[in-house]
Amino acid sequence: MIKSIARALFNSYSYPEYRKLVTDLLKEGKSTGEEQSEELTNYSKLNETRMNRLDKTMKISDEYSNKLKSLNNEFIWLVISEGWCGDAAQLLPIFDKMSEAAEGKIDLRIVLRDDNLDLMDHFLTNKGRAIPKLIVINKETSGALAHWGPRPKGAADLITNYRKEHKVFDETIKTELQLWYLHDKGMTTQAEIMDMMLDLDQEIVENE
Repeated sequence: MIKSIARALFNSYSYPEYRKLVTDLLKEGKSTGEEQSEELTNYSKLNETRMNRLDKTMKISDEYSNKLKSLNNEFIWLVISEGWCGDAAQLLPIFDKMSEAAEGKIDLRIVLRDDNLDLMDHFLTNKGRAIPKLIVINKETSGALAHWGPRPKGAADLITNYRKEHKVFDETIKTELQLWYLHDKGMTTQAEIMDMMLDLDQEIVENE
């Protein structure tokens, strides 16, 4: 896994670089990833609009901003994503704002799933390559400490319950999922990730 992480970090993007990559591909009528289709390109266009909006409107609470600044250790957040992924479009702006609020304690890096399948396969969800996946890395040791994703608990429960009832993942549940994100305003994601980071930070301090 260490080699997979090192290789991924070497080829990773900052958040602005990732946004530019997706935008430039859309100008060519393409999406990121191995598979190219009109459907995936349309999803990427929709996600571009969502991310533009969230970049302007997403706020990190003062409480979480202060906690992020107060972390004792430095971390890398390595996120596996693709431009067509609806969950990634909702969550990457949150990761970006949280890393900014940390004022140097968190370095956000993004990689494309299809270019890093060896890394992806270390972090499967129910045996599937679900994204986005946030991998927390100790900046000092380069070791993976924990991972989060592909979506917060409330959103994950929504999908699970719909699949139990309808046996499909269709446009109806995709719309319901986006509405869930809209109403949640990133608060569940911030809370879950903040809890994880505080626990990891404390573990490192206790083990020193």
